[in-house]
Parts: sequence; C-alpha cells; structure tokens
Amino acid sequence: MNKKLLSLAFVATLLAGCASAPPAPTAQAAPTAKLRAVINYGNPVLAKRGPDGQPTGVSVDLAREMARRLGVPVEFTTVDSARVTSELLRDGKADVGFVARDPARSADFDQTTPYVIIEGAYMVRANSPVQRNEEVDKAGTRIAVGRGSAYDLYLTREIKAATLVRTQTSAVVVDEFMKQNLEVAAGVKQQLEADAKRVGGVRILPGRFMVIEQAVGVPKGRPQAYAWLGNFVEEMKASGFVAEALKRHGIEGAAVAPAAAGR
Repeated sequence: MNKKLLSLAFVATLLAGCASAPPAPTAQAAPTAKLRAVINYGNPVLAKRGPDGQPTGVSVDLAREMARRLGVPVEFTTVDSARVTSELLRDGKADVGFVARDPARSADFDQTTPYVIIEGAYMVRANSPVQRNEEVDKAGTRIAVGRGSAYDLYLTREIKAATLVRTQTSAVVVDEFMKQNLEVAAGVKQQLEADAKRVGGVRILPGRFMVIEQAVGVPKGRPQAYAWLGNFVEEMKASGFVAEALKRHGIEGAAVAPAAAGR
C-alpha cells in the first residue's frame, strides 16, 4: 500500500472513531456501581406490581435496558407517588426516576425529552351537572388531586376559582373523592377508568384537561449522564422499544412521544 492509500486509510479510521457513539458514562449515571431506579406505582400506565411482587411495566423495561447498556445491575425502589420520586432524585438517592415533565421540577432535577404521552382527565359523579372540562373551574368546586403529582403542579398554575384538595398519593384520589363527597377527581385517565368500574356511580368527562409528557429524571450535577440518557430516550422511541413495551404490557390510551426537534 502506498503512502497516499495509507493516509486515506488513517483518515477513514479517524472519522469512523469520531462517528461512533460515546461510551456510556457509567461513573456518573451509576456512581454506586448499580443503577438506582425509582419506580412509581402511582402511575399504572408506566408501572405496577407484578404477580411475583416485583415491579413491571414500561418504565421498568427502560430501567433494565439502561442498566444493561451501562454494564451494571439495576436496583429498584418502588414508591406510590411522583412527589416521593422527585424527592429521591432531588436528594441524589436515586440515579433515574420516571416522571411527568413539569417546569416546577426543573430546580430539583433534570428531565429528558419525553418518551410517552398520556392524558389527564376529570371524574365526576354520575348525577353531576358538569359535562365538560371547561366547567370544572368554578367557585365551590373541589378537585381531588394527588399531592405533588403532575396534575397537582399543573392545576395549581391553571385553576383560578375551584379549590384543590390534595390527597397523600394519586392512588387514593378516587377513594378520597368519594369519602369527602368532593365534586371532581383529577388523574391519569386509565386509573380513573379503572376506579370508575370499582366504585360505580361516577363518569369520566370526555376529552382531557392536560397532556402529560413522561420523561426520565436525573439528579442535578450529572451532565454526561443527562446527555447520555437524553440520547437513550430518543433511541428507545425511534427503535420501537417504547411502542413494543406499551403493547407488551397492554397499555391503551398512551402514545409514544414524537422525536425531539433536531433529532
């Protein structure tokens, strides 16, 4: 091989090396040599307790794939509310969490682009005069909502006349709605639909009052891990991983989030 060909071969090799994906930042993403993932059972679209007592769902599948690529085991911490998820991420006691994107959470931890979009809905009693989402925000209307949930954060900003009644977790919203004889319950549409069959005498208002973008939360001060996870989320959407997980777990009413701009 002559000098010109050698030179071309060297340039090609260099370019190929530059084009390859950066290595996973294991030291930042999993500083304890394991991926500590917090799973929120309060959102049944993303996770629930399996028959064996272990977590299962879309977020669980994503966490396992993250750990596989990082080359570390995964350790799950299961909670019942987004509020606790946020606190664990804020305090650095979890490496990743699965949360709804919201500007109010930006000061506590970083949030990737969304991987799933779900809907927030309202429940009312069967004999309620309220027929549309737009009729909810009136004086005298009390809305049950899980403390610290995406719905709580959103409604805190948007509701002007109605009153928010915050429950300990999103999972008990409907029970408190019934117990306290409140006018409206707010939450994940799928959870409300399941609760409607359980309690009876209620109905879900048509449409939605908000779109919830589910993302991966990362503790502050981990820029390499945050960048890597952002690319990971986009790849999981583009490859069909998220769509297949939704189908495998029988999730209806949720959709894969569109690709981020510029990707």
